[in-house]
Amino acid sequence: MQGLTRGKHWCYSKVTMLKNLPLSPRESQALKLIRSWFLRKGRGPSVRELTHAMGFGSTRTAVILLNNLIDKKVLERRDDGSLRIKKNLPEDSSNARTVEVPLVGIVACGAPIFAEENIEAYFPVSVSLAKSDSPHFLLRASGDSMNQAGINDGDLVLVRQQNHAVNKQRVVALIDNEATVKEIEFATDAVILRPRSTNKNHQPIILERNFEIQGVVVATLPKETFKIK
Repeated sequence: MQGLTRGKHWCYSKVTMLKNLPLSPRESQALKLIRSWFLRKGRGPSVRELTHAMGFGSTRTAVILLNNLIDKKVLERRDDGSLRIKKNLPEDSSNARTVEVPLVGIVACGAPIFAEENIEAYFPVSVSLAKSDSPHFLLRASGDSMNQAGINDGDLVLVRQQNHAVNKQRVVALIDNEATVKEIEFATDAVILRPRSTNKNHQPIILERNFEIQGVVVATLPKETFKIK
């Protein structure tokens, strides 16, 4: 039987084989936990947090597990040391037709939404929600400016990417390089972004055309549905 070539070619062959290997039950469990952590907290767990959540006796086991997931191209470690999910488990889409939708950490003016550096993770979403005729992304809501519209602090909103909207739609708008979710209203000489909140400190934002629509909200995923076990 032909052996593996030593040196550079051996390293390449080893990485290629690891990439194609299925995940072990423990690796699958860790990936599910890391994905839930992203949804709930907006970041991946630290090595110590993963050690505790998985019930390991030492951080060394968690480090080995993370390195295996990185070698298999499931996870990626960014330059700042944080984690990013590159792909999901095959069984995520076995029981229903789903499409992988990126969770976007930052929506910056002038930068592509789906740029690699903006994406924290990918999550399977039913095609009945994320229809295949348009790209979609997930964005984490912050604050209480839309709580009367069913969007609470920490919820995820599923957004259909488009640069236009009609009256009364909930949109993701970029103002001064910051993203905000509001209800849009078109007046004769202005555009009004209205909060829908029990907090009266939130006031309508009146604009001309000096803003960008990044998408329209099509669904809200309450934070209570994301549990870290």
